[in-house]
Amino acid sequence: MQIREALEKIVDQAIADAIASGELAMEEAPAAGLERPRDLENGDWASTVAMRSAKLAHANPRVIAQAIVDHLPENDVIKSAEIAGPGFINFRLTEQALQGVVDSVREQRGDFGRGTIPEGQRKVNLEYISANPTGPMHVGHGRWAALGDSMARVMRHAGYDVSEEFYVNDHGTQMDVFGNSIAVRYMQLLGHDVEMPEECYGGAYVADIAQGIIDREGRAYEDMSDDERRIAMREIGYREMLENQRSLLERFGTTFDKWFSERDLYVLDADGKSAVDRALEVMRERGYIFEAEDATWFRSTDFGDDKDRVLIKANGELTYFTSDMAYHYNKVQRGFDHLIDIWGADHHGYIKRCEAMMEAWGNPGMLEVVLGQLVNLLRDGEPVRMSKRTGEMVTFEELVDEVGVDATRFLMLSRSSDQMIDFDIEVAKKQDSSNPVYYVQYAHARICSILRKAAGVEEGAADELAARVVPAGVDLSTLTHESELALMRKMDDFTELVALAARDRAPFRLTHYAQELASLFHQFYTNCHIMGEDPAIRDARLALADACRILLALTLSLLGVSAPERM
Repeated sequence: MQIREALEKIVDQAIADAIASGELAMEEAPAAGLERPRDLENGDWASTVAMRSAKLAHANPRVIAQAIVDHLPENDVIKSAEIAGPGFINFRLTEQALQGVVDSVREQRGDFGRGTIPEGQRKVNLEYISANPTGPMHVGHGRWAALGDSMARVMRHAGYDVSEEFYVNDHGTQMDVFGNSIAVRYMQLLGHDVEMPEECYGGAYVADIAQGIIDREGRAYEDMSDDERRIAMREIGYREMLENQRSLLERFGTTFDKWFSERDLYVLDADGKSAVDRALEVMRERGYIFEAEDATWFRSTDFGDDKDRVLIKANGELTYFTSDMAYHYNKVQRGFDHLIDIWGADHHGYIKRCEAMMEAWGNPGMLEVVLGQLVNLLRDGEPVRMSKRTGEMVTFEELVDEVGVDATRFLMLSRSSDQMIDFDIEVAKKQDSSNPVYYVQYAHARICSILRKAAGVEEGAADELAARVVPAGVDLSTLTHESELALMRKMDDFTELVALAARDRAPFRLTHYAQELASLFHQFYTNCHIMGEDPAIRDARLALADACRILLALTLSLLGVSAPERM
């Protein structure tokens, strides 16, 4: 049981006993209301229950606090309880309670900190990146890849059932423009005098795709009609870009449960209707579709949008919003309890109409949009605008090639999604304490080295070595040095941290936690020798170091970052 949970039960019992004795005149016992004091001098935990109960008990908060303290049952969690200020109850924990965290981490290992979410709230669809398959992914897509994947990992650890999804925008005019761009480059490379149209994809990668087609198939498409060639090139380019996205994301450690093709929304069923048709039918039945100015509209103003939205233009062309409507209706039909979309901050104006769409279907609040700011790419503090390789934008793939997966992921997750990130390539490549991911990984590798030294071997997996050098049922009562207690306090924070990071969709907090845990380990290792100490002290400290190793690895895994045993 987590220390906070145990402490809450003790305080709840004290409140109930104080009420039963008549000292507190309340019909119901309020929650313990525990929080961390800002200053460790005020204790490990503080309760605000006395101040929140003043009106209920018709008494001064300090009097209420005293009654609660007087009725605290015997326990091995609370070392002392002090009343402070207007009625705070400050608790200091026993060394025994903190030492229990070491055993919990070592016993539960990768399951430490796991939570549960009630039925009807846990099945979540998380959609992110959803880049058009018309060009290489940019650095911003890399941020969404790290954010979405880590968010899913953290939410799963907290008890959610998360399905990760990539929406492939493979229908519509942008795909035709892409196909035509490749076709023009193809003909140009074969020596034809063909101009690239104004509306095109002009990146060097388009010429690379065209050259690849020539290398594989020569002039096979030269004598086709323009339309035939455009369609053929569109499909070839589409497959190539999609495969590039898949392979890059797999290399980055980001995988999806479903790649949903926009094209599937337009496939006709046995009744001759598409998913788009079905979604529009349901919306029309609910009375939120109307005709005006020869177009078909969604009455989104009924749900607070600033204007109604066009679904089908006067020329019969469907808007992007129509596809989005059908896609989200499809998600609803698949039985998810909650939908989360990660979008770039430039899509802020799109949120209200999508919320209106969900409410019109009778699912208010079901859609949650997480907006993410982009990335400022730097090199030694100077902005990086162009790729050295192509003279164009630096792509996500180029960044990973130069910096590596771990550093890219960790730094992309180092700040809240609603804040811009200044990503300095040279800092990310450094192998010293100025690089946060290196600093954390080094702490993990250092503990692995300690275990090897304790076992007297040069090689060996850390888990196996820990089992060999730390005796079963090791006595942890010697762990009383302030550096040891501080490290254990931080370890005890993990369960609540995961729950809050999952709730707030804020995996960035784990990057801060990992750095703090690593820092406290380094302080412990500096202040508390392990090898050469009395066997009882050595074994207890080895157990503490091993628990820290396990928790560092678990934290890194929730970020999608590796935990090397050697560096």
